[in-house]
Amino acid sequence: MHEPLWLAIILVTLLGVAAGRLPGLAMNRTTICLVGATSLVLSGAISRPAAWQAIDLDTIVLLLAMMVVNVHLRWAGFFQWVARWTITRALPPAGLLAGLMLLSGILSALFVNDTVVLALTPLVVEVVRASGLPPVPFLMGLATSANIGSVATIIGNPQNMLIGMASGIPYQRFLFALAPVALGGLIIAWILLVFLYRHTWKSLPETVDLEPTVSRLRGAAPDPARGKGAALPPGPPSQSFIRKNFAVSALLLLALLLGMPVAMAALSAASLLLITRKTSPEAVFREIDWSLLVFFAALFVVTRAVETTGLSRWIFQELNVGQHLDVPSLTLIGALLSNLVSNVPAVLLLRPVVELLPTPETAWLTLAMASTLAGNLTLLGSVANLIVAETAQKQNVTLSFRAYLVAGIPITLLTLTWGVLWLLYR
Repeated sequence: MHEPLWLAIILVTLLGVAAGRLPGLAMNRTTICLVGATSLVLSGAISRPAAWQAIDLDTIVLLLAMMVVNVHLRWAGFFQWVARWTITRALPPAGLLAGLMLLSGILSALFVNDTVVLALTPLVVEVVRASGLPPVPFLMGLATSANIGSVATIIGNPQNMLIGMASGIPYQRFLFALAPVALGGLIIAWILLVFLYRHTWKSLPETVDLEPTVSRLRGAAPDPARGKGAALPPGPPSQSFIRKNFAVSALLLLALLLGMPVAMAALSAASLLLITRKTSPEAVFREIDWSLLVFFAALFVVTRAVETTGLSRWIFQELNVGQHLDVPSLTLIGALLSNLVSNVPAVLLLRPVVELLPTPETAWLTLAMASTLAGNLTLLGSVANLIVAETAQKQNVTLSFRAYLVAGIPITLLTLTWGVLWLLYR
């Protein structure tokens, strides 16, 4: 009797998450998902104890800890310092694009792609505007490389965090398996962008010296004592603050490479950074994206309800998705589902299927590759893309949906092909 109601709640919730809103209502993905999860518990689709058990605390803790680490790195000016060092080289436009994409890809693998583009986009916009460079190739390079680079590690993006916690694949094995996918993908994306925008750069000088431009840009970091959006007084953060953040970040990466559980390593690093005499705890926690944590918790409940009601089993049976899934077919399903309902829900919906496959580790790696690289298909494909576009728009530089598709489609298709070939024949 309740099945039609449960189906309606699940469909409205997943469609709302995919669209990011519900017509006529001031709701975002988090509120849609939270209301949907609550409705499924109240309607009996999933029991309250089962709902609590569905929430993967390791994933929530990992997200929270990485947010704390990234807040401190941003305050220390780490992302801006590395970006300035990279873009002040006197390089041809194609070389500058390569440097930017390599930087974005590496940082995204280490410190979550959304944080990286949030820090780098304003600087990139200022530089290309002041130097007469065309903005779209560099914004495309920043967005696509952040997505591609993040595929390399468990902490590169939220869907990889989910996969890392669900699969139990060690950090270093995940890295060795997917870092070549990221590196090859960055090369493919750079070649395509250089080719697609080759006519734009013909009128530019052979080399572009950005040192004069960057020297005029004074970076302002948020003030740890005053909270989000505040600016530090003129001058850089204290050297002790910078050294502490760099040392803790290095220890985090070392712990991950040595095999320490990912969530525990991140939480340990966050705890070390929170031991301080000067930084206000309230300022740190004001920078945390609590909405994302609530979204994940609610989404765990919704996707578990999809399982308990038998909806996922029925869908996969109708689609003939079973134990015969191979790398190409799982890539196709993962990429399509990621663009239909977004990559995080796609991973959670496919989790029951992946766990039953004969080679689950390869399947998990395939899903990580497909759900991440699929984010480059459209401007709406990943949060990183939207951050780049919206941040640039605030500075009166437009990256339109149509302009994104010109490069997004071929980059996605070719990088997915490379990912499939690597996972098949490595």
